[in-house]
Amino acid sequence: MTSRAAPSQAAPSRAFVSLIGAGPGDPGLLTLKGKEALSRADVVLFDYLANPELLLWCPQARTIYVGKKGFSEYISQEQITALLISTAQAGAGQRVARLKGGDVYVFGRGGEEAEACAAAGIAFEVVPGISSAIAAPAYAGIPVTHRELARSFAVLTGNVREGDAHYERLSGVDTLVLLMGVRNLGTIAADLIAAGRSPDTPAATIQWGTTPEQRTVTGTLSTIAAEVARAELEAPAVTVVGEVVRLRERLRWFDKAHSGPLAGRQVAVTRTREGGSGLADLLRSMGANVLEVPLIRYAPTSEPETVRAVLNDLAWVKWLLLTSQQAVVSLFAELDEAGLDVRALGHLKLAAVGPATARSLWEHGLRADFVPRTSGARHLGAELPAAPGEALLHFTSQVAEAELQEALEARGLDYVRIEGYRTEAAQPAQNELERLRNAEVVTLASGSAARHLAALAGTEFTVAVMGPQTEAAAREAGFRRVVVAENPSLEALAAAAVRAILEP
Repeated sequence: MTSRAAPSQAAPSRAFVSLIGAGPGDPGLLTLKGKEALSRADVVLFDYLANPELLLWCPQARTIYVGKKGFSEYISQEQITALLISTAQAGAGQRVARLKGGDVYVFGRGGEEAEACAAAGIAFEVVPGISSAIAAPAYAGIPVTHRELARSFAVLTGNVREGDAHYERLSGVDTLVLLMGVRNLGTIAADLIAAGRSPDTPAATIQWGTTPEQRTVTGTLSTIAAEVARAELEAPAVTVVGEVVRLRERLRWFDKAHSGPLAGRQVAVTRTREGGSGLADLLRSMGANVLEVPLIRYAPTSEPETVRAVLNDLAWVKWLLLTSQQAVVSLFAELDEAGLDVRALGHLKLAAVGPATARSLWEHGLRADFVPRTSGARHLGAELPAAPGEALLHFTSQVAEAELQEALEARGLDYVRIEGYRTEAAQPAQNELERLRNAEVVTLASGSAARHLAALAGTEFTVAVMGPQTEAAAREAGFRRVVVAENPSLEALAAAAVRAILEP
């Protein structure tokens, strides 16, 4: 795979590794430099705590899951480091991104991976990330420092062997932040008390901080382990010990902002490999824990000569039919490849299958001449104000639904279809498929998405679909529990997802 370098930066002539901190879980907390490094990567190795949604910034890259979870490792650190080096050495100019949860150097073993790169003579960079040590408490309403309560803090690992903690050295530190300490929390708390901390010191444990799954329990140093066990909190979790915990009830904000109808519920949003979906933002605003799953990728047409020949001779066409936003994007890409611009469409009438496609045309400076009252290929075919003898050109993908052609030909209209782009299956990473199977509802915006989901993961899902055409495709693919959006909008599809979860 060819590396895609940023416009201002040439591709490297030798292997290059980016060690990137993915942040604590909220995909919005990835740094701009981290996003840039991902966009240039040929291969991405990502771990258990790196939000897989961050992979939307590297659609061209091959992704490798190297997840480790607590004491149940899928792959050892030594194996990960060896894989990182061998992957970087696999080809000249290979760009490899190592995406690590939190910050690269804060208990992330990034130092070991950097040492391995240096020893192998591989150029590398370190892109710091936001550590859960400060982000999880902040999202829980706990500042780790405060002028009146805490002038210092320390970040500790909870993975310590007996006798190695030396907590008495921390007697002057106001706030303690413990990472990876849930399993040993009772022992750690007892050792801190033995080292001089008051048993009544406020404490809080935050699980899955900064994500919609975030859960927080509070107590004191003497009770926090029991409170965590009672709430059944598990890793990943951060524990804060200090007077700043008292501020939580006044400063908690994330819990309240994510208390909508889908608070804590699991929703999968299917999308293209090339980009994210505004639907995910709507669902998150309702409190959902959203997984964006790439089921589809768009590729250039397999018939470029034919497409460009047609675009250079559109005199015979009366109506140009566009049935997706991607059709609009690909149309303008192919015009550019043919050395043409919007003037080539000047004599045509433009028909859009629905408001979203019409909006995409508008963004390119064109107004649709016709949009059916109800979105969908069947309605477009039935309502299009074309007369017999007027040639209709449908610019679409190789998997266009037959409904439009059948409706138009039933009216005696001349219909020609051209493959302007290709819709292909995208292969999600293994851990994305594992998380997908935990989703309470999966949203589908196209028939292609329905078919690809069925092929990849089966049909034992509740699905919320965009319109009757997608509903028909989903039922044909074998999905039995299908909830249909009331109109073809992202808001309606989000509402359908709510109904799918909350209504029996």
